[in-house]
Amino acid sequence: MTPQFARAALVLFAVVAIGACGQQSPPAGPAWKPLPTGARFDYQLGGAYPPPAGVTVVSRDREAAPAAGIYNICYINAFQAQPGTESWWLANHPDLLLRDPGGNLVIDEDWDEPLLDISTPADLIAVTGAWIDECAADGFQAIESDNLDSYTRSDGLLTRQQALAYATILNDRAHAAGLATGQKNAAEVTGHDAGFDFAVAEECADFDECDVYRSAYGDDVLVIEYTRAGFTKACTGYSGRLPIVLRDRGVSTPDSDSYLYDTCPR
Repeated sequence: MTPQFARAALVLFAVVAIGACGQQSPPAGPAWKPLPTGARFDYQLGGAYPPPAGVTVVSRDREAAPAAGIYNICYINAFQAQPGTESWWLANHPDLLLRDPGGNLVIDEDWDEPLLDISTPADLIAVTGAWIDECAADGFQAIESDNLDSYTRSDGLLTRQQALAYATILNDRAHAAGLATGQKNAAEVTGHDAGFDFAVAEECADFDECDVYRSAYGDDVLVIEYTRAGFTKACTGYSGRLPIVLRDRGVSTPDSDSYLYDTCPR
């Protein structure tokens, strides 16, 4: 199957799913902006702070304000419920949480995050699509939709095809809002065209995956390493080509004792 045919099939799946619920795709919006050339990157999911000198691209949580004068990526957890939000989902959208045959929530044990039921994308996009629109209204230039690979933690209840179909809907919604879209991790689905424009890759040097992302996105791969060894490996192999940052795993703010930030020498 060619990538063009595969994307057409995914889009058809998405359109049919949305049409079944009486919803329509949003109208075409402004053109989205690609990542700036020669970007210098910071990853600020643990809290916003003034970007270090020279940084031209920053990723922040969707509830944070974008940084002035640079390219901002809006983080949304589109495939799982953020820690601490389970009660909100249960109160407002209980049917959008994935449940096993016994009716129990399916949980990502590493992060204590309930999985969202991406098998009903037309219902789920009513929530996550609104987040995307808010990112655009707030002044972000792009989104990264986290946990694309949540189907691998679903005990077989979700499939890769469902993940890609839902990602296609998210990306089309973002493009209609004038936002670029980043594939967050999930190297194993790279090359299955769902409309992503760049990649946000955690520890791709540590896991020998950077070239997988580069095969699809060229040098538009934002690399976050969480160990000095992984960072050194990334800088050795890709300095001057990929935007690479070393961060602490908590992606904390500079006032924290655990804060860590470094970039490759230029």
